[in-house]
Amino acid sequence: MAKRSITPHSLGANGQNGGARTLIERAYEQLRADIIEGRLAPGEKLRVEHLKDHYEVSAGTLREAITRLVSDALVVAEGQRGFRVAPIALEELEDITRLRVQIETEALRQSIQAGDSAWREAVQAAYAALSHAEPIVPARRREWELLNLRFHEALLSGHASPWTLRVLRLLSRHSERYRSVGMHLPGSQREVHAEHTEIYEYAMAGQDARAALALEAHIRATPDALIRALREGRITLPSADAHQVGEALLA
Repeated sequence: MAKRSITPHSLGANGQNGGARTLIERAYEQLRADIIEGRLAPGEKLRVEHLKDHYEVSAGTLREAITRLVSDALVVAEGQRGFRVAPIALEELEDITRLRVQIETEALRQSIQAGDSAWREAVQAAYAALSHAEPIVPARRREWELLNLRFHEALLSGHASPWTLRVLRLLSRHSERYRSVGMHLPGSQREVHAEHTEIYEYAMAGQDARAALALEAHIRATPDALIRALREGRITLPSADAHQVGEALLA
């Protein structure tokens, strides 16, 4: 795994580094991507003194980035013992899924009922942009994740609720690792674009109950597929014991 080079912004006139926050943001994004895509395995210990060289930032900058990942529930703080990548488990995915179904389907119904012409235009634009990125391919997964989030948030924007969006963003960020695993399921027959199209068409037709049912099926598709694959022995969930990604970084 090659080093992550982070180039600081130019120094200000007073000689101070004006890009400190940008360095933290970049380290955060790169760490987050490595966790979601499995290069840093669930349960892996994050040794700051070693990883700072890998990401080419200071220990302080890396700790700031890791602290943000704790807030995202992607990293677990272990008191004085440092940090580990949060574990991954089907029980957790099922819990996340239940919460998303409860919160997001009701928010969608309210949004459709209250949505105006500006809401319709926002949903149409988000759907069109997402459609250009589908079907999903692993190489463009990060782009798709962003467009997918924008589409789901546009659907809910007809009935503004900042706290609903905050909660759903947290759930979405934490479930990305499961979606990443799901994309590599052997023999997967899922048609994600067709699922999005069904939700979109019901929303545009004002059929809030049908749109909510389609959204629930869409949310449940990944955990259902993972559970089936695990039961059939086609996959195992990643873990630090299964592949020592972090140890390779220290070599």
